[in-house]
Amino acid sequence: QVQLVESGGGLVQPGGSLRLSCAASGFTLDSYVIGWFRQAPGKEREGVSCSSDRAYYADSVKGRFTISRDNAKNTVYLQMDSLKPEDTAVYYCAARGKEARLFAVQRMCLVRRQDDYWGQGTQVTVSS
Repeated sequence: QVQLVESGGGLVQPGGSLRLSCAASGFTLDSYVIGWFRQAPGKEREGVSCSSDRAYYADSVKGRFTISRDNAKNTVYLQMDSLKPEDTAVYYCAARGKEARLFAVQRMCLVRRQDDYWGQGTQVTVSS
């Protein structure tokens, strides 16, 4: 069955780094738009970074986070550097079938779809 499983979260000090992984099974990830989202307590889920042929980053993480994928491992990554306390959240990965339309990557990060695939989330806590 189709499944996305995140890993790599944990506790890190401000200024530190983490690399999140999202392993896909049941489908080939390289034919999908992929994305990372996060949800902090009391806040709505927000798109952090999404990618297909290009990458989109939320302003809050530009220059600090990098999205990538390893097609051989069917895995997507989020490298997070220079972490801040405000990055604390549950991080989720997601996948969507590619759409033949403009701004598909931005749409992935900004607009939800019922047929998107979602992982279970991994907790990232940035604290001293």
